Amino acid sequence: MPDDRTTVTRLPDRARYDAESVASILDTAFVCQVGFVVEDEPVVLPTIYARIDDAVYIHGSTLSRWLSNIDGTNVCFSVTQVDGIVFARSAFHHSLNYRSVVAFGVARIVTDPDERITALRAVSEAVQPGRWKDSRQPSESELRATTVLRIPLDRASAKIRSGPPNDASADYASSYWAGVVPLEQRRGVPIPDPKLRDGISIPAYLAISEF
Repeated sequence: MPDDRTTVTRLPDRARYDAESVASILDTAFVCQVGFVVEDEPVVLPTIYARIDDAVYIHGSTLSRWLSNIDGTNVCFSVTQVDGIVFARSAFHHSLNYRSVVAFGVARIVTDPDERITALRAVSEAVQPGRWKDSRQPSESELRATTVLRIPLDRASAKIRSGPPNDASADYASSYWAGVVPLEQRRGVPIPDPKLRDGISIPAYLAISEF
Protein backbone atom coordinates (compact mmCIF):
# COMPACT_ATOMS: atom_id res chain seq x y z
CA MET A 1 0.00 0.00 0.00
CA PRO A 2 1.27 3.52 -0.75
CA ASP A 3 2.44 5.71 2.12
CA ASP A 4 3.14 9.43 2.42
CA ARG A 5 6.41 9.08 0.50
CA THR A 6 5.28 6.79 -2.32
CA THR A 7 1.85 8.28 -2.97
CA VAL A 8 1.79 10.13 -6.29
CA THR A 9 0.15 13.52 -5.78
CA ARG A 10 0.79 15.09 -9.20
CA LEU A 11 -1.45 13.42 -11.84
CA PRO A 12 -2.33 10.49 -9.55
CA ASP A 13 -4.23 8.71 -12.33
CA ARG A 14 -0.83 7.77 -13.79
CA ALA A 15 0.26 6.00 -10.60
CA ARG A 16 0.58 2.25 -10.18
CA TYR A 17 1.23 0.63 -6.82
CA ASP A 18 1.06 -3.08 -7.66
CA ALA A 19 4.18 -5.22 -7.68
CA GLU A 20 3.59 -6.37 -11.26
CA SER A 21 3.69 -2.84 -12.68
CA VAL A 22 6.83 -1.99 -10.73
CA ALA A 23 8.56 -5.20 -11.80
CA SER A 24 7.60 -4.84 -15.46
CA ILE A 25 9.34 -1.46 -15.63
CA LEU A 26 12.41 -2.47 -13.65
CA ASP A 27 12.93 -5.61 -15.71
CA THR A 28 13.14 -3.70 -19.02
CA ALA A 29 15.97 -1.43 -17.87
CA PHE A 30 19.32 -1.78 -16.16
CA VAL A 31 20.44 1.80 -15.38
CA CYS A 32 19.18 3.52 -12.24
CA GLN A 33 19.85 6.53 -10.03
CA VAL A 34 20.37 6.09 -6.29
CA GLY A 35 20.00 9.18 -4.10
CA PHE A 36 21.26 9.48 -0.54
CA VAL A 37 22.86 11.91 1.89
CA VAL A 38 26.49 11.70 3.03
CA GLU A 39 27.78 14.18 5.61
CA ASP A 40 24.76 16.43 5.02
CA GLU A 41 25.44 16.57 1.27
CA PRO A 42 22.99 15.08 -1.28
CA VAL A 43 24.44 12.57 -3.73
CA VAL A 44 22.84 10.90 -6.78
CA LEU A 45 24.74 7.90 -8.10
CA PRO A 46 23.98 6.50 -11.58
CA THR A 47 24.72 2.80 -11.78
CA ILE A 48 23.48 -0.52 -13.16
CA TYR A 49 21.18 -2.76 -11.18
CA ALA A 50 19.14 -5.95 -11.23
CA ARG A 51 15.86 -6.91 -9.59
CA ILE A 52 15.53 -10.18 -7.70
CA ASP A 53 12.04 -10.77 -6.30
CA ASP A 54 11.21 -7.85 -3.98
CA ALA A 55 14.60 -6.10 -3.97
CA VAL A 56 17.12 -4.51 -6.31
CA TYR A 57 20.87 -4.97 -6.15
CA ILE A 58 23.67 -2.61 -7.13
CA HIS A 59 27.41 -3.07 -6.87
CA GLY A 60 30.63 -1.10 -6.96
CA SER A 61 34.16 -0.90 -5.67
CA THR A 62 34.88 -1.34 -1.96
CA LEU A 63 37.03 1.78 -2.36
CA SER A 64 34.00 3.88 -3.31
CA ARG A 65 33.46 6.40 -0.54
CA TRP A 66 29.80 6.65 -1.53
CA LEU A 67 28.91 2.98 -1.31
CA SER A 68 30.84 2.43 1.89
CA ASN A 69 28.86 5.19 3.61
CA ILE A 70 25.28 4.21 2.78
CA ASP A 71 25.02 0.82 4.47
CA GLY A 72 22.04 1.09 6.81
CA THR A 73 20.93 4.49 5.53
CA ASN A 74 17.77 5.61 3.73
CA VAL A 75 18.09 5.85 -0.04
CA CYS A 76 15.86 6.78 -2.96
CA PHE A 77 16.05 4.49 -6.00
CA SER A 78 14.64 5.56 -9.37
CA VAL A 79 14.40 4.25 -12.93
CA THR A 80 12.89 5.99 -15.98
CA GLN A 81 12.13 4.64 -19.45
CA VAL A 82 11.23 7.32 -22.03
CA ASP A 83 8.99 6.03 -24.84
CA GLY A 84 8.19 9.21 -26.75
CA ILE A 85 8.15 13.00 -26.94
CA VAL A 86 4.63 14.41 -26.73
CA PHE A 87 4.17 17.61 -28.79
CA ALA A 88 1.10 19.57 -27.76
CA ARG A 89 -0.43 22.62 -29.40
CA SER A 90 0.57 24.73 -26.41
CA ALA A 91 4.05 24.85 -24.87
CA PHE A 92 2.49 24.25 -21.46
CA HIS A 93 1.11 20.82 -22.37
CA HIS A 94 4.22 19.33 -24.00
CA SER A 95 5.20 16.13 -22.21
CA LEU A 96 6.86 12.74 -22.47
CA ASN A 97 5.47 9.25 -22.68
CA TYR A 98 7.34 7.38 -19.98
CA ARG A 99 7.40 4.56 -17.44
CA SER A 100 9.10 5.23 -14.12
CA VAL A 101 9.64 3.69 -10.69
CA VAL A 102 10.61 5.41 -7.45
CA ALA A 103 11.38 3.39 -4.31
CA PHE A 104 12.46 4.31 -0.80
CA GLY A 105 14.31 1.93 1.49
CA VAL A 106 17.30 1.18 3.66
CA ALA A 107 20.34 0.00 1.71
CA ARG A 108 22.21 -2.95 3.19
CA ILE A 109 25.61 -4.36 2.26
CA VAL A 110 25.23 -8.02 1.28
CA THR A 111 27.68 -10.26 3.14
CA ASP A 112 26.32 -13.73 2.39
CA PRO A 113 28.63 -15.26 -0.28
CA ASP A 114 25.85 -17.04 -2.16
CA GLU A 115 23.62 -13.97 -2.23
CA ARG A 116 26.53 -11.86 -3.46
CA ILE A 117 27.21 -14.20 -6.38
CA THR A 118 23.50 -14.42 -7.19
CA ALA A 119 23.27 -10.62 -7.24
CA LEU A 120 26.35 -10.17 -9.42
CA ARG A 121 25.08 -12.79 -11.84
CA ALA A 122 21.70 -11.04 -11.97
CA VAL A 123 23.31 -7.66 -12.75
CA SER A 124 25.36 -9.22 -15.54
CA GLU A 125 22.30 -10.95 -16.98
CA ALA A 126 20.21 -7.77 -16.72
CA VAL A 127 22.65 -6.00 -19.01
CA GLN A 128 23.06 -8.96 -21.38
CA PRO A 129 21.32 -12.32 -20.94
CA GLY A 130 23.74 -15.18 -21.47
CA ARG A 131 26.91 -13.22 -20.70
CA TRP A 132 27.58 -14.49 -17.17
CA LYS A 133 28.29 -18.05 -18.30
CA ASP A 134 30.27 -16.79 -21.27
CA SER A 135 32.87 -14.88 -19.22
CA ARG A 136 35.50 -15.65 -16.60
CA GLN A 137 33.94 -15.83 -13.15
CA PRO A 138 35.08 -13.38 -10.43
CA SER A 139 38.18 -14.36 -8.50
CA GLU A 140 38.33 -14.22 -4.70
CA SER A 141 40.34 -10.99 -4.83
CA GLU A 142 37.82 -9.44 -7.25
CA LEU A 143 34.95 -10.42 -4.95
CA ARG A 144 36.74 -8.85 -1.97
CA ALA A 145 37.10 -5.65 -4.00
CA THR A 146 33.36 -5.50 -4.77
CA THR A 147 30.58 -4.11 -2.61
CA VAL A 148 27.06 -5.44 -3.22
CA LEU A 149 24.07 -3.50 -1.87
CA ARG A 150 20.46 -4.63 -1.50
CA ILE A 151 17.57 -2.12 -1.62
CA PRO A 152 14.06 -3.41 -0.76
CA LEU A 153 11.08 -2.62 -2.98
CA ASP A 154 8.35 -2.68 -0.34
CA ARG A 155 7.96 1.13 -0.59
CA ALA A 156 7.75 1.67 -4.33
CA SER A 157 5.42 3.25 -6.86
CA ALA A 158 5.29 3.38 -10.63
CA LYS A 159 4.10 6.22 -12.85
CA ILE A 160 3.17 5.79 -16.49
CA ARG A 161 2.12 8.16 -19.27
CA SER A 162 1.13 7.04 -22.76
CA GLY A 163 -0.89 8.32 -25.67
CA PRO A 164 -1.40 11.67 -27.45
CA PRO A 165 -1.16 15.17 -25.95
CA ASN A 166 -3.83 16.54 -23.65
CA ASP A 167 -4.42 20.07 -24.84
CA ALA A 168 -6.77 22.67 -23.49
CA SER A 169 -10.09 22.42 -25.34
CA ALA A 170 -9.69 25.87 -26.89
CA ASP A 171 -6.36 24.87 -28.49
CA TYR A 172 -7.72 22.00 -30.59
CA ALA A 173 -8.87 24.46 -33.24
CA SER A 174 -5.38 25.96 -33.59
CA SER A 175 -3.06 25.40 -36.57
CA TYR A 176 -0.12 24.04 -34.54
CA TRP A 177 1.00 20.46 -35.20
CA ALA A 178 0.53 18.03 -32.33
CA GLY A 179 1.40 14.38 -31.86
CA VAL A 180 3.98 11.94 -30.52
CA VAL A 181 7.51 11.17 -31.71
CA PRO A 182 8.33 7.62 -30.49
CA LEU A 183 11.73 6.98 -28.97
CA GLU A 184 13.46 3.60 -29.05
CA GLN A 185 16.67 2.11 -27.71
CA ARG A 186 18.41 -0.30 -30.06
CA ARG A 187 21.57 -2.30 -29.86
CA GLY A 188 24.12 -1.61 -32.57
CA VAL A 189 26.44 -3.97 -34.38
CA PRO A 190 28.98 -5.41 -31.90
CA ILE A 191 32.52 -4.00 -32.29
CA PRO A 192 35.21 -6.60 -31.49
CA ASP A 193 38.03 -5.66 -29.15
CA PRO A 194 41.15 -4.92 -31.26
CA LYS A 195 43.03 -7.31 -28.96
CA LEU A 196 40.53 -10.15 -29.47
CA ARG A 197 42.26 -13.43 -30.25
CA ASP A 198 41.78 -14.70 -33.83
CA GLY A 199 39.02 -17.21 -34.38
CA ILE A 200 36.59 -15.92 -31.74
CA SER A 201 33.25 -15.10 -33.35
CA ILE A 202 30.51 -12.82 -32.04
CA PRO A 203 28.26 -14.83 -29.67
CA ALA A 204 24.73 -15.56 -30.85
CA TYR A 205 23.24 -13.75 -27.84
CA LEU A 206 24.78 -10.50 -29.09
CA ALA A 207 22.70 -10.51 -32.25
CA ILE A 208 21.24 -7.07 -32.94
CA SER A 209 17.96 -6.57 -31.11
CA GLU A 210 15.96 -3.96 -29.26
CA PHE A 211 16.55 -3.48 -25.55
